Amino acid sequence: MRRKLPLLAFLLVLFVLSACQPPAPATPSPVVGAEERLQPYFTDPSNRTLRGGPDAAVAEAIDAARVSVDAALYDLDLWSIRDALLRAHRRGVQVRIVAESDHLDSPEFQKLQKAGIPIVGDGRRALMHDKFIVVDRYEVWTGSMNFTLNGAYRNNNNLVRMVSRQLAEDYTAEFEEMFLQHQFGANSPANTPYVEVTLDGIAVEVYFSPEDHPRVHLLPVLESAQESIYFMAFNLTDDDLARLLIAKARQGVKVEGVFDERQAKTSTGNDYLRLKEAGLPVFLDANPYAMHHKVFIVDGETVVFGSYNFTHSAESRNDENLVIVHDPLLAAQFMEEFQRVYQAASEYNR
Repeated sequence: MRRKLPLLAFLLVLFVLSACQPPAPATPSPVVGAEERLQPYFTDPSNRTLRGGPDAAVAEAIDAARVSVDAALYDLDLWSIRDALLRAHRRGVQVRIVAESDHLDSPEFQKLQKAGIPIVGDGRRALMHDKFIVVDRYEVWTGSMNFTLNGAYRNNNNLVRMVSRQLAEDYTAEFEEMFLQHQFGANSPANTPYVEVTLDGIAVEVYFSPEDHPRVHLLPVLESAQESIYFMAFNLTDDDLARLLIAKARQGVKVEGVFDERQAKTSTGNDYLRLKEAGLPVFLDANPYAMHHKVFIVDGETVVFGSYNFTHSAESRNDENLVIVHDPLLAAQFMEEFQRVYQAASEYNR
């Protein structure tokens, strides 16, 4: 006859078994394939419906958030993002926002604040120019796209979803410098946890300005070009960068680019004419709104993107982020966008 296990011994066994189980993750860990770790989205200025742009994908990600959403937003007037943040807040997700103070009086920011979502402004003349969102400390959305109607539906922009706990930790650290410590611009410490990250064999570098000096890391990428450099520049006033592009073209590297027309004609020190007069095939963009990309594609293998304009302000005063990804697939996807923008610009300039 089988003897019954005494109650105390039974409880002891349960305790031991439970102690041996791995702890539940603090945040969800969805299974993500290699091809999904880096997903680019590009705006379509021909889309007149103001629906279905990159913001729809971001809103869906926010709606799936279970723990936290941290957003560094230069500007906001998209209802899709505003409403997704409100829904997340109402279901108990921690929502925190850092914003450029010049835009805090917008109706969207005001509605978020009224709902109880904490928003911290930079409170200074230089810009909090970042445009990134971190969901559940697991995925990052960043690029050139402001979360505005113009940014998502009228300007040429990019937005990239990066799925990585390490990259999310990088962006969370930058966010909390601003949100918790009120450290903006030159007051930001150089403490990015993982400057270089590998995603399924893909090397990703992340730099925040001004503390990480992105320019120091950008110039060697361009210097290393052996075959081609393609670029889309909302603004380019960095003379050293312009000189390097001219030098690489004279070495036989194919250098082609598109400048935003308004910035090229009005921004002090813009290098469009300098490159044009040096014989480089560069064009003013054809978009009646803005060609807002800040992108380099090098040798069909490396892509540079982010909020970082190629200017002194971006390097030394503003809060910005610059991402360098060494991946031929992502380069090919950005190349398709470049070809669309470049072709339209070349036809516009005939």
